[in-house]
Amino acid sequence: MTKKMCKIRLLIVSFLILFTILSMDSKSQNRGRTALDEKVRKFLMEHSTKWHDMNIPTADGQTLYDIIVKNNYKSALEIGTSTGHSGIWIAWALSKTGGKLITIEMDEERYHKALENFKEAGLAEYIDARLSNAHTLVKELKGPFDFVFSDADKDWYKQYFIDIDPKLRVGGCFTAHNIRYRSSRKSYKNGQDLFLDYVRSLKNYETTINRYGGGISISYKKAIRLIKR
Repeated sequence: MTKKMCKIRLLIVSFLILFTILSMDSKSQNRGRTALDEKVRKFLMEHSTKWHDMNIPTADGQTLYDIIVKNNYKSALEIGTSTGHSGIWIAWALSKTGGKLITIEMDEERYHKALENFKEAGLAEYIDARLSNAHTLVKELKGPFDFVFSDADKDWYKQYFIDIDPKLRVGGCFTAHNIRYRSSRKSYKNGQDLFLDYVRSLKNYETTINRYGGGISISYKKAIRLIKR
């Protein structure tokens, strides 16, 4: 499949998901919908074609939202805010579970734009946005967390995971963006490959990959079973 075809496919998938969210029938619109839901949907619709600057596609936002709501996660961490698209989806889900998001961005311009977007979407109270270098801050955060989304510098993915693993609750989920299945024939391993090989080697994690959108690895932390002698 050519790059052009991949982009077209991604746009179609994103549009269909956004259409599903924002264009429900009148009965479902009036059932279980709050004023905040209306505000977030309106914001996403108005900005659906404006998410550039290293933001995730809509399809991936829906995936993150579904994971959080399904598992009733409440304490989330995002590494790499950009201008806030993924954070909006995560915070929207946390508004349903009663949780809160810590999100980290090191670029000052993107950080301030994200703050504007969080406020406009009506989700600022669910987000603790920090302007900082994630290499340092992730190590300092106490946690615990039950959901993590990594979407910063890919060469640091493995280290982010290592730093967060002790702070991730059993039953929690570590997700990472731009992850694809690695071909065994490829001799060179990039940051995503090294991370994926590492997390798949851990017996207390179960990892799958959602190939739609930009590609997301989804790793659930399991309890370690002690062998009885």
